[in-house]
Amino acid sequence: MLDQHQDIITIPELCEILMIGKNRAYELLQAGAIRGFKIGRIWKIPREAVEEFIHTSRSFPTL
Repeated sequence: MLDQHQDIITIPELCEILMIGKNRAYELLQAGAIRGFKIGRIWKIPREAVEEFIHTSRSFPTL
């Protein structure tokens, strides 16, 4: 599934990949569970950070 995405993904793409809502995506990014960075107010997430999160997490961390 991640192969069809660019090297940098957006919040809507992250939500689609992980099948989560936007609020949960923002929580994971702000908590540092998924590496990302902001340009202005827009989050950008490296695809490898999502792959790492998927491979290292058995379940989503409790926030």
